[in-house]
Amino acid sequence: MTRKVLVVMLSLMVTSAYAQDIFGKWRTIDDESGKAKSIVEIYESNGKVFGKIVDIVNPAGKNAICNKCEGDDKGKPIVGFVLIRNLKKEGRYYEGGTIFDPNKGKEYKCRLSLLEDNADVLQVRGYIAFFYATQYWERVTP
Repeated sequence: MTRKVLVVMLSLMVTSAYAQDIFGKWRTIDDESGKAKSIVEIYESNGKVFGKIVDIVNPAGKNAICNKCEGDDKGKPIVGFVLIRNLKKEGRYYEGGTIFDPNKGKEYKCRLSLLEDNADVLQVRGYIAFFYATQYWERVTP
């Protein structure tokens, strides 16, 4: 095998591995309008997975504060707000933590996973007992 072929194969493997994880930036889609709402960055800290809002798509909402948040988050800006907290990888899912909806002021159990046939779509499921809602977020490519 030539050196050039080896380099190409290695770079394809690295690109493929990157595309298969949930980490990075994701465009959230509004359930009602179908329009992009915000950009959430999914990251790992101390072995757990978190997601924070890093941008609001609508310029009018960029300075919004979280009036419906509780505790230390109440009254803080939405940009920078950590809405996904304490998930752990369990097989193909990230679960065991929570997601907070700053518009409704509600916290839900959370499960994240990539779609099996499309690593650029993140399935985000929030649920209480047997009731759940699912959103599909789009990967933001650099």
